[in-house]
Parts: sequence; C-alpha cells; structure tokens
Amino acid sequence: MDGAEGPAGSAGSAGWAAGPVDLVVRAARAVVDGAERPVSLGVRAGRITGLATRGAAWDAARELVLADDEVLLPGLVDTHVHVNEPGRTEWEGFASATRAAAAGGVTTIVDMPLNSVPATLDPAALEVKRAAAAGQCAVDVGFWGGAVPGNADALVPLLRAGAFGAKCFLLDSGVPEFPPLDPAGLEEAMTRLAAADGLLLVHAEDAEGIAAATGPGGPVFADFVASRPPSAEAAAVRAVARAALRTGARAHVVHLSSAVGLAEVAAARAAGARLTAETCPHYLALDAAHVPDGATPFKCCPPIRDRAEQDALWAGLLDGTIDCVVSDHSPCTADLKRLDTGDFGAAWGGIASVQIGLPVVWTAARERGVPLAQVVSWMSRATADLVGLADRGRLAPGRVADLAVFAPEQAWTVRATDLLHRNAVTPYDGRALTGAVRSTWRRGERVDLAGAPRGELLRAPVRAVV
Repeated sequence: MDGAEGPAGSAGSAGWAAGPVDLVVRAARAVVDGAERPVSLGVRAGRITGLATRGAAWDAARELVLADDEVLLPGLVDTHVHVNEPGRTEWEGFASATRAAAAGGVTTIVDMPLNSVPATLDPAALEVKRAAAAGQCAVDVGFWGGAVPGNADALVPLLRAGAFGAKCFLLDSGVPEFPPLDPAGLEEAMTRLAAADGLLLVHAEDAEGIAAATGPGGPVFADFVASRPPSAEAAAVRAVARAALRTGARAHVVHLSSAVGLAEVAAARAAGARLTAETCPHYLALDAAHVPDGATPFKCCPPIRDRAEQDALWAGLLDGTIDCVVSDHSPCTADLKRLDTGDFGAAWGGIASVQIGLPVVWTAARERGVPLAQVVSWMSRATADLVGLADRGRLAPGRVADLAVFAPEQAWTVRATDLLHRNAVTPYDGRALTGAVRSTWRRGERVDLAGAPRGELLRAPVRAVV
C-alpha cells in the first residue's frame, strides 16, 4: 500500500534527491521501469530529480496531482514523422505536426528527410530544414538525413552536422528528389555509415518483386494489397541483412508489415546482423478485411494486410524481434488522396496518425491483454534508445521531465476535423478508441497548444568515431 512517509524513507530504493523542486507530480499509477506503480516525481530545472512514494513530502513550488483514472507516462518519442516543410508545407508543417504530436503525448519527433524540398541529403540541406523549423515547434525535433544515389560522400558529414542517421528506399519513393538505392548503392551507403557507426533506415520493399506483382490501379483494396506482396518485403529485408553482415553496419527496417518480413529480421539477427525493426499503429490495429473499396485514406506502403499478418506483428513485438512502434505520420493534401475517384493506384500513400498513435495501439493492445507499460516502452524507451537519446523515454532521475498524462479507460471517437495536423484526412475518422491523452508536459511545463512554441531542435549525440 502506498504510504505517506517522507522522502528520506524512500530515498535508497526510489532515487529521491534532496532539496527544493519546481514541481512535484503525484500519481496513483505511473509507468516506471516497465511496470505501473504509485509515485511522486520531482522536477527541477526541467529534469527529473528523483522518485518517491506517492505521499512523500517534497519542498515543491508547484504540485500536480493526477486524477484516479489517469496514468503518468514518459513523453513518447516518435522517430518516424514526415513533416514535409519546406517545399511541401501544404501537406504538413512543423507548427501543425508538432502541435498534433504534443496533443498525442509525443514530446520528441525525428523528421524524415524526404517530401520536403530540398530533401535532407547534405549538411546544407539539413540547415535549410532546421531554419524552417526554428521557432515553430511545440515539441523537440531531430532530423534524419537521406541516402540516395550519388551522395555517399555526404553521409558522414550529415552525422557530424547532427543528423540521427540516414534513410533510404530500395524502390521508387514517390518523389523525384529522393531516388532509390540499387544493391551497389546500398552497400556503399552501409560501408560509409559503418565507419562512423551510423544508422541506416531502410524502406524495405524489393523493386523487382513489386514490378512483377499485379498493377495497383483502381478502387479495389484487395488489388492494391496484392500489388505490394509480403514476398517483396521479405526479399528486401534479406538483402539489407546480407549487406549489414558484409559491412558491419547498423540497419533499421522501417514500417515492417508482414510475417515473412518478420522472419527475415529474426534470421538476420540470429546470423549476427546489427538489424532492428519497427512497426506502426495502422499495421497493429487495422486489417485489410475492414478496409472499404475506394477508401484511399487507408493507403500506405507497405499496405495494411490481413489479420494473420497483424497477429504475427504482435507476436514479433512481444518476443522482441520488433523493437519499437512509430507513427510513420505521412500526410498530404486531400486532393492527393483521390477521394473523388477512390483510385488506390493514383492516391498518395501515407497515413496521418501522430496525434492518435498511443490510443490506437493501446485500444488494440488491451483487447489482446498487453499491458499499458509494454505499449509505452515500445513508443518511448525503445524509440529513444534507437536514436541514442538516453535522456528521455523513461521516468527516472536525471532524465528530462517530458511527461504525458493518459486516461487509459476513457472512450472517445476520432473526428478528423478535430485533429491538429494540417489536413483533415485520416483512416481513423469515426473510429472508436479507448485511452485519451489529457495533457503533455515538456521539461516540467505543460505544453500550451495555443501558446508560444518552446520545442528545441536536437542534434544527435556526438559519436567519438565520426
């Protein structure tokens, strides 16, 4: 039973730190070290100074007491977000994307290098991106660089300039300024990055396998799914694994969607490849049988697959083969979704979900008996660890006081027009969810969605070998 003893009584086991604090947060339920427990948490100068029992005495300037139906979480870290600014800011921008993230309990995002113009392919382009983001961000923002044909010489300089790694495609990305790598280009990029222990993110679908599949045109969703077969994902993951083994590079498979792709990740790890993987809320919560024909807001690549594939992904998360869950927030203007024709072949592929990723995953997880603490670990601790941000993703002394207050039993219905990303298009429109973010705190201060943005632009931790 949670007691009311002073902090000295819990200092040894709870990590309490003496002295006055700016804020103390008291919660009957908090996710700490992978489990839920009652806690009081002190914040000084934007960092967590320590944890104690819920009723512990603190010398605090302010106090926040969570309601009985609320759980204190570490702020989520979403390492796969397409902001698109500059160049395609009408699709999404830093102001709108980061406000949406904050509304969803996300306190750190890492922006993808493509769909903006210029793409983030060298240090100069990274500075253009940073200049566009400056003063607009409600949460902290980091940046990925990109690997395309001809820019291998820029990859290590991108790391030196603060990029968290590089992203590549193995087939057409959908935008001309970000062409795919062929096998030789993939090997070269990995070789360059391996020398600096840099991370290569890979959109793993095999171009030849996709070209050989049925054409994706028309409004029939099953036809679109058949055009992006799981075998193409498996072949690409296998190629990435072989290159990683040859070069010693770290590689990360983005938005894993299939059982056979999952099996290739497991085999690669067993063989010694330095390979990690992520999946996304839409693959964990949506299945092809429930996607209406012509419903192009559901289009993403790889596609949403059937329930058996979804079950395999959940199993892969639970056994540790899949490391983390990210949004792959990839919005566009409504016209690019071809809502008028419902043509999956012509529609832009991408799902907008940065604001609702946690409730989407939690709604599916609770139906499977997966605890909230596990979901939070996949979306905060694991993602922070992926990009080397050891100062966030967990409630622990010394970490930044990035927090989310979540009501896991609150039922609500998604309305696209209520979401804060730029365009009111999402496949979750009208979907009933359980679990709502009630407030988000950055550095111990509540994020005011209508106020001045206070997020910082992050640079990757310095690597001694770079």
